[in-house]
Amino acid sequence: MKRALTLLGLVACLSAWAQNPAPANPPSESSATPSAAVGAQQFTLSNGMQLIVQADRRAPTAVHMVWVRVGSMDEVDGTSGVAHVLEHMMFKGSKQLPAGEFSRRVAALGGRDNAFTSRDYTGYYQQIPSERLEDVMRLESDRFANNQWPDDEFRRELEVVKEERRMRTDDQPRAALFEQLYATAYTASPYRRPVVGWMSDLDAMTPDDARAFFRKWYVPSNAAVVVAGDVDVAQVRRLAEKYYGSIPARATPERKPRTEPAQLGVRRLTVKLPAEQAMVTLAFKVPGISQLETLNAQDQDALALLVLSEVLSGYSGARLERALEQGPRRVADSAGSSASLLGRGPSMFMLTGIPAAGKTAAEVEAALRAEVQRVAREGVAAAELERVKTQWIAGSVYERDSVFNQAQGLGSYWSMHLPVDAEERLLQHLRKVTSAQVQDVAARYFGDDQLTVATLEPQPLDPGKPRRPLSAPDQPLH
Repeated sequence: MKRALTLLGLVACLSAWAQNPAPANPPSESSATPSAAVGAQQFTLSNGMQLIVQADRRAPTAVHMVWVRVGSMDEVDGTSGVAHVLEHMMFKGSKQLPAGEFSRRVAALGGRDNAFTSRDYTGYYQQIPSERLEDVMRLESDRFANNQWPDDEFRRELEVVKEERRMRTDDQPRAALFEQLYATAYTASPYRRPVVGWMSDLDAMTPDDARAFFRKWYVPSNAAVVVAGDVDVAQVRRLAEKYYGSIPARATPERKPRTEPAQLGVRRLTVKLPAEQAMVTLAFKVPGISQLETLNAQDQDALALLVLSEVLSGYSGARLERALEQGPRRVADSAGSSASLLGRGPSMFMLTGIPAAGKTAAEVEAALRAEVQRVAREGVAAAELERVKTQWIAGSVYERDSVFNQAQGLGSYWSMHLPVDAEERLLQHLRKVTSAQVQDVAARYFGDDQLTVATLEPQPLDPGKPRRPLSAPDQPLH
């Protein structure tokens, strides 16, 4: 559970953001969005679709992505999982191509492709030699505008998705624990539903459910093309207007607010599944980052909470590791924290631990809370705070070496209504977080009223059932 937080990892997390901006006017030379991000430029195509380009000429490769600002949070009860199912169906044909042909053609170009679905967005990508960029733009724009497939193809692929659910959730005790945690912590927010969907909804899903979701949300004004790599910005802009700008414009549907009501007391749940070890997760509702220009009080608190999470478990030998995993008072085999504060929905701060042999989940829970209380009493030393910030900056700079990471970061920022220079803005704000701010949020946000505690209670393993490898819970689905 120990990891150094980088900003690319941060933007995969969850929080609350503003409504969609209105489509801009047809592009002109002045329509590029000013940006402090090196090489990143943003344009609006004639139909309202966004184009983000970042040139990086170090290697003859390019990443082409299409991001759609729609995920499981945009579903309605009874059709949970349809955003992810549709992601699968986007590979099953268009007016020009039969099922499976899209990926075969990308491979023939010397590239690779895939897609992913989260609560907040859906993305499609191809990594190809840069001279083949026009070929994949032609393919992807056709798929975006003209996705179609027969009902039998849908039924076959739906069984694939059901098996994915079995493998990644039903047969994974820790993933099942997180699924139940979200379903308990949230009542009104659509984050309470799993990205993969409830099995009963998958059983009842029809081809027309996916088609209707496609028609509603896959519109130019709700999508962005992101290109990074060995490309010429002006040429990419011309190609994007040719292949994407010609798709008929349609309005993005109105999104209804689904605000989570205030929690009025601690919630607890126990999940009983065959497992080797127990696990306990404490989920606290906390404020998220709403924008990056002029920070309000909640934005400042959210940034301090991010730093607190890193102080607790953001590096090897951080506080939770020293206090819970080492020494004579060792209570956990592993312990960690995470702050999910960027996204289109509510935000959450989690503390998680796996009890050591002879220790209980209750002991781990108490030890996790004690470490936060210690920060609230004593604060964080300047040297420790500086170490966290230095690792943050180094990790973010390292990630920029990857063209794929550059494209993924830009698409993630766009999906949450952030500017193309969001990474630099976040780093600037995080550098200014003080020890007093970290101490203050540790004292104010970790009481019982906004807490949900989920405990995995191990049941005997079935020796006749094959064990599947562990998968990371709560990650975008492919």
